[in-house]
This record gives sequence, C-alpha cells and structure tokens, in this order.
Amino acid sequence: MPGVSARGLSLEQRKQLAVNLTRVLARYRSILDAYIIEFFTDDLWGTLPGSWQEALDGLNPPQLATQLLGMPREGEVVRYRSVWPLSLLALKSTACALAFTRTPGFQTSSEFLENPSQSSRLTAPFRKHVRPKKQHEIRRLGELVKKLSDLTGCTQVVDIGSGQGHLSRFMSLGLGLMVKSIEGDQRLVERAQRLDQELLQALEKEEKRHPQAVHAGPRHSPHHVVRWVEPTALCQELLLPLETLPQSGARLLLTGLHACGDLSVALLRHFSCPEVVALASVGCCYMKLSDPGGYPLSQWVAGLPGCELPYRLREGACHALEEYAKRLQKAGPGLRTHCYRAALETVIRGARPELRRPGVQGIPRVHELKIEEYVQRGLQRVGLDPQLPLNLAALRAHQAQENRVVAFFSLALLLAPLVETLILLDRLLHLQEQALPFS
Repeated sequence: MPGVSARGLSLEQRKQLAVNLTRVLARYRSILDAYIIEFFTDDLWGTLPGSWQEALDGLNPPQLATQLLGMPREGEVVRYRSVWPLSLLALKSTACALAFTRTPGFQTSSEFLENPSQSSRLTAPFRKHVRPKKQHEIRRLGELVKKLSDLTGCTQVVDIGSGQGHLSRFMSLGLGLMVKSIEGDQRLVERAQRLDQELLQALEKEEKRHPQAVHAGPRHSPHHVVRWVEPTALCQELLLPLETLPQSGARLLLTGLHACGDLSVALLRHFSCPEVVALASVGCCYMKLSDPGGYPLSQWVAGLPGCELPYRLREGACHALEEYAKRLQKAGPGLRTHCYRAALETVIRGARPELRRPGVQGIPRVHELKIEEYVQRGLQRVGLDPQLPLNLAALRAHQAQENRVVAFFSLALLLAPLVETLILLDRLLHLQEQALPFS
C-alpha cells in the first residue's frame, strides 16, 4: 500500500501529520469504537451513511479486498459495480495517504519459496524450534541490529523481553555480537539456556561436517538475566556491560522483538542514557500501553484535541490489514466467525441483558458448525443454559448478513493503520522533543 515515510518528513510536517491523524480518527470514531460482536445488538450497519450501505451491500469478500482495502490480486483490474459516494472514496484515499508506509523500500526474493516452513536464509540449526514467521523476524531484525552495531561501534547488544532467546541466539551465535538477554519469566530464561546449549552442539557438528562453511571463530552464547524492566524507571542491570571495557566505556544497542505494550516505552526511555548509542525496537500489543504513561509520550500529541486512543482503538491497531485482505481474497468459511459471534451476542443479551461481550474462547472448527450449534456451544462457555430455546428464523436472518458484518469489520481495519501511525509518530516526536537522534 502507498503511504508516507517518516524519514522524509521535517519536524513541522510530522506535527501536521499528527494533527491530520487526530482529526480523521475523530471523524470516524464511531466505526473505530464499535465492537464487531455488537453488529446486531447495536445495529452497526445502520450507523453507516445510506450511500455507504448501498455501495458496500452485496460485495463479496474478494470484492471488499480489492475495492475497499485496495489490495487486488496480482494482475487484477479493479472494477466498481456502481459509483461510490465521494465520502467513502475520501475515507479510502485518506486512510492510504496518512498511514506510514507498510511496503518495504526494497524488494527481496521470498525466503520461503522452496519450503513454506523453512527460511532459505537461515541455516537449519537456527530454524529449529522457530516458526516461519519468527524465522523471518529474527533474521530481518538481527541483520538490522548487526548493521547498526557496525555503524555505531557498539560493544554490546541488549535484547529486552527476549523470551526463549531466538533473536539473541541468532545475533550472538549467528552474527557474532555480544548479547545480553533480559527476560522477566524465569521459565522462559531456563528454556532459552537449554536451547543455547542445543544450538551450540548443533553448530559444532556442522563445523565438523563442513569446516569451510561454518564460522570457526570463538562463539559467545547470550548472557541471560532474569529481570523485569519497569516502564517508568531506569533498569541499571540493563546498562551494565558484560565485560570490563577501556576508559571510553560501554556503547550499548537496545533491541526488542515484539516489545509488548509498555516495554517499547521502556526502551525509548533508556535511549536517553549516555551509554545507549542505538535502538531497534519492534513494538506490539498497543492495547497494553498504560493510559496515561504509555501514550501519548510527546507533548505535541498530548496537546492535540482528540488525541485519546482508548483500548478498543489500540487493540484494532494490532491487526494486520494485509493478512485480513488475503483472507478476504480466499473467501474461506472462517470469515463467518464474526457473524456467528455477533448472533450469539443477541442471544446472550436476551437471556442476561447485563452480560455484555463475554469472552467466548475455544470453540473449534467454527466454520463447520451450523449457526445454532455455534450459539449452543457459546452459551455453555459463558455459563448459560445451552438448551435455551432459540429463534432459528432470527439466527438465519443474521447469518444472511454475513457479508455486511465482514464489510463493517473491513472498514474498521482500513482505519487501523492510522491509529498505529499516530502511536509511532508520537514516539518519534517524543524523541525529537528530547533532542535524541533517530532515523
């Protein structure tokens, strides 16, 4: 998708982008605030302008991906069956124009062409125990950290929230970096240490088999530390070097893959320490940000009317628009889950009006169930009688609106990257207000 690159914007342009984002998000707040499981109970379709309803009604999932989300299949020509209202076209255009670009500035061949489960750019020992998505992530972030380390002359990398240590192992044993791994969960640290030893043994075997293909220099496993990093206070353990250094002192590079919620904020706060020369953070779980404290961070965004991002908006920003577009293009039966859950909500409210949006987890193979079967299982999971009498005609009528449910959810996801852009832009502006360098 097209979008804006923060790197090419001046400070004033970044401030203006924040202003524009808050205005747009305020204008479409009713869509962003909505819970899709309340589609029927709150008549969410009826909240859309009539002209939007007319344009979207009847569109199948692939058409929504192509026409609304602007993500056609390769070679597909976008054709509208009717003239869309300017207000809907303006929303689509604005959502693309104001969001940070999600398209890489360079193209590389896919690392999963030969095998969808194995990255061709990681050797077998580094792929073991690592899912394909994480293989891609640790390789991309690890290689970026290596470049930053070389550019800044850093003496040590600190991987914060390191979990089972997949990224730390790749950076230390794969890229030759000195790495300290900080993780608050003792069990994850113990697991990481076992995987360290397993990887070392695998690399030694590889070296014996192919002495020319494996780096034969000294290997340093990550140094693991069990420690929670608080978002509001500096962690001295994080800043301590692993070895005695000359008088010039430590030069630390901080990183975090999936630095959840306030952990990303903690990384930013530590970036102000003189020992820290670089930061590479991939945040996630925006809904777990403290409010206040985690957002907004910059004085500029905090002073803008409508800058508030409650939980529902921040949760929506975690969804991957591109992945949902792929699901729409495939038009699989799994798309009906939101419709089924919204229908279940009507039955729950009828039985217990005070019970709103209860969690319904663990219903397997939803796409194979009839809607009444799903509702019965859902009632049981929220502590209600699964044998409650059901209005089958009403449930069938809800099921007939499945594409409307998908269309409304697609509208909300179209706006989600704007929320993420505002969160990330706020962090950039915070760094600039602190007079800290970044790119």
